[in-house]
Amino acid sequence: MLVRKAKMEDWEQILYCYQKARQYMKDTGNGSQWGDHHPPEDMLKEDIELGQLYVCVAEDDKVHGVFAFLLGEDPTYGYVKDGAWLNNEAYGTIHRIAGDGEYKGVFKAALAYCQSQINNIRADTHENNKTMQHLFEKYGFKKVGIIFLLDGRERIAYHLAAK
Repeated sequence: MLVRKAKMEDWEQILYCYQKARQYMKDTGNGSQWGDHHPPEDMLKEDIELGQLYVCVAEDDKVHGVFAFLLGEDPTYGYVKDGAWLNNEAYGTIHRIAGDGEYKGVFKAALAYCQSQINNIRADTHENNKTMQHLFEKYGFKKVGIIFLLDGRERIAYHLAAK
């Protein structure tokens, strides 16, 4: 699976991945994390413009996954309740990862790409997102505590640090 920066030409496939992911979340008991409209289209367009939205493309040249990868400080990661980050080194953050459900390995491909850029990765997820919690733990992330989004909602914080 190839990972590359998203382009506006990918727009419909990107929206399809997020629509499928929102439905999967609802079907698995996590309807409140993204609801019907997250991430908003203006956020995704800004991610593309900033060069921080990526797509996972299979051999069929179809976009099967999408994620944001941000290098640098995440404003919501300054405080960790009931824990701490594994280190204070420079890091990248995976956000808004979604797949269309048609191709296995989207998370694995996204993580491999991110690790090729920096070997210190942080992420967070909703307490009801059991799929993401499983994937983080499967790929070696450590649960480090709770972070708070800008609106005050809690998320479980994960960290994959260089060895």
